[in-house]
Amino acid sequence: MNEPVTPVDPDVDVHVPGMRGELRPRAWPVLAAISAGGALGALARYGISSALPHDPAGFPWSTFLVNVSGCLLIGVLMTLIDQVWTGRRLLRPFWGVGVLGGFTTFSTYILDIHQAMRAGAPGVALAYLAATLVAALLAVWVGMAITSQALAIARRRSERRRQR
Repeated sequence: MNEPVTPVDPDVDVHVPGMRGELRPRAWPVLAAISAGGALGALARYGISSALPHDPAGFPWSTFLVNVSGCLLIGVLMTLIDQVWTGRRLLRPFWGVGVLGGFTTFSTYILDIHQAMRAGAPGVALAYLAATLVAALLAVWVGMAITSQALAIARRRSERRRQR
């Protein structure tokens, strides 16, 4: 009856401490940054969901707002980290994985869809399902595009100043 557990990563034996990256001393600052950022992001999300409650059959605007704005900020942040703030080891874990990972909530997105279906509102569930996917992906793209354009303008202005 007890099936053997298949390892997630067959190249890593969790029983060998040397193969476990999370046990290495260099990993602890990263884990601390993720944890601290995650706590802040989750608190911000809780604040928004408390300020904008919704009926199970209604459109979950708070979760939609959190996920779309979080995706926009992820696009901005990843562009800045890639083009401006390179070489900062804890920036991406704190802001990207921690704060924005704790802020966005695609698990609640799925729960909201389930609740709308159970409340007899399949149209709301379907609209929310599609709207969130489209808006979240578009938000990441817009965040990246606007930030890239702003950085390009700033570089051109800086170059013109240097040439004077």
